Amino acid sequence: MMAAPASRRAARSLRALATLALALAACGLAAAASASAAGTDAERARFRQAYAAAQQGGDAWRAQATGLESYVLFPYLEAAALEHDLRTLDRARVDAYLTRYPGLIPAADLRRDFLGELARRKDWTTFSAMYQPGLGDSLSCFALQAKLSRNEPLVFERDLAELWKKASLPNACDPVIAAAHDQELLTADRLWARIQVAADAGKGGTVASLAPWLPPADAPAAQRIAQALNDPAGALRDASTWPDTPRHRQALTLALQRMARKQSTAADSAWQSLSPRFTLTEQQRGAVENALALFHATDFDESALDRLAALPAGAQTDATREWRVRVALARQDWAAALAALDALGEAQKDDGEWRYFRAFVLAKLGRQAEAQALYRSVAQEATYFGFLAADRVDAAYAICPASMATDETREAALLSDPGLDRAFELYAVGLQKFARREWTAALAGRDADSKRLAADLAFRKGWYDRAVFGLSSGNALRLYEQRFPLARQDGVVEQASQAGIEAPWAYAIIRAESAWMSDARSGADARGLMQLLPGTAALVAKHNGLAWGGGESLYEPTTNIVLGTRYLAQMAARYNGAPWLASAAYNAGPNKVDQWVEARGTLEPDLFVASIPYKETREYVARVMAFAVIYDWRLNGNALAMSSRMTPLGRSYALPATGAVRKPVACPAPAVTKPAPATAPAVMEPAPAAASSAPAPQEPRQ
Repeated sequence: MMAAPASRRAARSLRALATLALALAACGLAAAASASAAGTDAERARFRQAYAAAQQGGDAWRAQATGLESYVLFPYLEAAALEHDLRTLDRARVDAYLTRYPGLIPAADLRRDFLGELARRKDWTTFSAMYQPGLGDSLSCFALQAKLSRNEPLVFERDLAELWKKASLPNACDPVIAAAHDQELLTADRLWARIQVAADAGKGGTVASLAPWLPPADAPAAQRIAQALNDPAGALRDASTWPDTPRHRQALTLALQRMARKQSTAADSAWQSLSPRFTLTEQQRGAVENALALFHATDFDESALDRLAALPAGAQTDATREWRVRVALARQDWAAALAALDALGEAQKDDGEWRYFRAFVLAKLGRQAEAQALYRSVAQEATYFGFLAADRVDAAYAICPASMATDETREAALLSDPGLDRAFELYAVGLQKFARREWTAALAGRDADSKRLAADLAFRKGWYDRAVFGLSSGNALRLYEQRFPLARQDGVVEQASQAGIEAPWAYAIIRAESAWMSDARSGADARGLMQLLPGTAALVAKHNGLAWGGGESLYEPTTNIVLGTRYLAQMAARYNGAPWLASAAYNAGPNKVDQWVEARGTLEPDLFVASIPYKETREYVARVMAFAVIYDWRLNGNALAMSSRMTPLGRSYALPATGAVRKPVACPAPAVTKPAPATAPAVMEPAPAAASSAPAPQEPRQ
């Protein structure tokens, strides 16, 4: 786990304790005061030992838990043992736990998991007695299976209507849907309604499973919709034999859209040969033309700019308008770029990215006065584009830090909440997933001020990710101390120095990758603060002569930072030390970045970033570079110019020497400050573990 909380509630000042007592008395909660006291180090150590034993099942944990009966996390011990013994549990033991701890998260989990076990046993009598609605689609379908076991007929509107609106369902629903079919509840209209929902969601498997139940005359069209979703190339090969009916037109449209994403040139060829055979609607033609233009653009084909400019108004979207700008910028066709910027939607025009590039293009066209004025406007925002603009006009960085006012009465009331108490204790003992769930439940429905105060409390206790995510909007964005924690105890500065990279950059990567969630794990299995894949980490350890303790060791902050900083150094070395390009490789993988460099390596860095085909990687690079400025300022009181870290391709980047010139930081006058868009890269908060250090299996190229 990360650093231990900075202080214990038991050590709070007499003033805070007195305030807490008054608050509890006023609320009639004095009896809860002892329960909300933070655990001692000894209690936490004993709990960890008992919890490890409880995870092995049985009752051996009880001996180690002696004296913990009044500890706030005690219910988690028995729940862990019961979860381990799920296959052998009887209802009496589960009911006893649910009776002792009603409303607790581990009790809800135990009920849900035991219901799943009862369904596995097909003990439908006990299942029905314990079932409660609202526990998820699987258990809803198991409840319907229980009904079927009693030979009760299904009623579509009552039993299936809500499930039927979903594009995909768990396997537990298969017997129920089959029974509904056998009971002749799945009319052709109902089947087509769900097929449409599934098709809109791109769920070809659902469409394929429903097609055989349609009337024989309808089934082929549904099968072709499924084929269009699952095998667009095959569908386009076969489409020349399809009849020109509305549903076959839908299948063709879907296949062309899918194929455009995968192989825009092949989709083009199919469109040219097939479009005369089908009388597509104007909307369908627009959808196809949109997809073809968009994915020719993300491939930077020669025809891309003309295609995008020629799209009918009804076929244009924000994505096509945006990519028209990107392609023009990549071509360095400044007149075309200005025309594309003019064609953006009004909301897009107000975005910091496009205001920056309008200034950039105006400068290229010789309209310096307009460009300078626009740069100065964008420079008043603490974002990637704001920092770029400030560098263009040699302005100070517009960082306006704020601090939170103390409110001991509200703080005491928050600390008296049993759920928040459990959350802080779960974090302290290293059970972070449970801690986040308790946190979310405890703060549900609370006002914004209480949530901000709770986030600040979490920050003070070293639970940094709750501060990052809890202070991610409005004026809270200016709470830089909480939102960009330094966490010196994890050795970032020292390890970055030993790896030969800059500490602000390493901090920025951590902040962008995991938001300081040390147990973060991505879908690609990247782990920990710097989101390293176990295989990558093993190679880095071997290459650097470091100890390797296996994938689980990546959840230890110090281990993760040692290996992560070395991997960052490897990426930097591959790209002449350039932090911005190494950041792109850290996110999308070096092989992809090499392809982009080969195709557009002559572009200026800001143009190159704008031309990155992956939206996630574009925003990631922007976020990391902006975060590096903020962390530089936090560490040093001012910051290197961001442009100095964005060296042109082919030019080596040198680490800043002692005494390097740094930019001042200033807070613009409120009267001239333009609020940053909510999605500006410097304030955008990604989902935890959204990116990994391995090539991203990302499909979106928009």
